[in-house]
Formats: sequence, structure tokens, C-alpha cells
Amino acid sequence: MPNIKSAKKRVKVIATKTLQNRAANSQLKTQIKKANAAIDSNADNKLAEVRIAMKKIDQAAAKGIIHKNNAAHKKAALDKKLSVGA
Repeated sequence: MPNIKSAKKRVKVIATKTLQNRAANSQLKTQIKKANAAIDSNADNKLAEVRIAMKKIDQAAAKGIIHKNNAAHKKAALDKKLSVGA
């Protein structure tokens, strides 16, 4: 445990940021799963779901939650799956 006041604050701040990042990552994964499910079931709204997922991926990369190359990989996989399923 830290003894210095600023170190104690950093522990609290890091805990808060960790929760925020976990929540954002969870939302991202959920949206990607929705898009994949829409593509698999050939739903009418599959294009809309993929667009929303791509937007969430871009937002996560911009915030630094995922690396930009990871974001590109996820987007490419979605796009490939969409074009094969179309």
C-alpha cells in the first residue's frame, strides 16, 4: 500500500479508469457479437449492426482502449465476413 498522498490518489484514479475501460471493452465486444450474429442469421439489419460495430471499434481505438492495429484487424474481419455472407 502506498504511503505518499499522491500515490494513494493514483491508486484510486487507476481503479476508476480500469472500471471505465472494462465497461467500454465490454460494450465493444457486445456490439461485435451483435454484428456477427446479424451476419450469421442474415438479418435485415446486418449492415446497420456492422456500421455501429465499426463505429464502436473506431471510438475504442481513439480512446486508447484497443490498439489501432487491433481495431483495423477487427474491422477487416467484420468486413470480410459481411462480404462473404452477402
